[in-house]
Amino acid sequence: MREPLIRYPIVQYAYVVEDLDAGIKHWVEVMGAGPFFVSRNHRGRDHTYRGTPDEAVFSYAFGQAGPAQIQLIQCMDSSPSVYRDMFAPGVEGFHHVACLVPAADMPSEVARFVDAGYEVASTLHSYVPVAYLDCRGTLGFFVELHGLNEDVEELFTEIREAHENWDGVTEPVRVRNKTSSK
Repeated sequence: MREPLIRYPIVQYAYVVEDLDAGIKHWVEVMGAGPFFVSRNHRGRDHTYRGTPDEAVFSYAFGQAGPAQIQLIQCMDSSPSVYRDMFAPGVEGFHHVACLVPAADMPSEVARFVDAGYEVASTLHSYVPVAYLDCRGTLGFFVELHGLNEDVEELFTEIREAHENWDGVTEPVRVRNKTSSK
């Protein structure tokens, strides 16, 4: 038996939404997820799409639903992107799972996916390197490998603890003071 392709725990489930605020409202009311930390009109640092520099703009919301982090993504334009690969303007749905990989292991972990025949669809830098692998042919969705360091651990802990200490009503949308660009 060979080693599984996804070796690290899945910690996040991500969805493309047409309207970030409506998506947040839905997840709060239907799933009890939240609160959501929002980054609007975000441009990724060192962002590439299919090997070329990418200037697409996205808005993101990160919340927690029980043990899993939920990411909501709104494409702010119709530029080609890893998200538009699956969803045309006006279409929403499940996009990817994310795994946290020790930052030092990111190059070898990405190489494992490439060696197994999966294309790197997008890369960016958010505290540490991030890579989206196109696994639609076998899984039906993308896999995000996100480097793990102290800053990323702090971010995931902050989101999880906010959910654990949240009353489900108060301040469902928040802005995080610390970002990867600071």
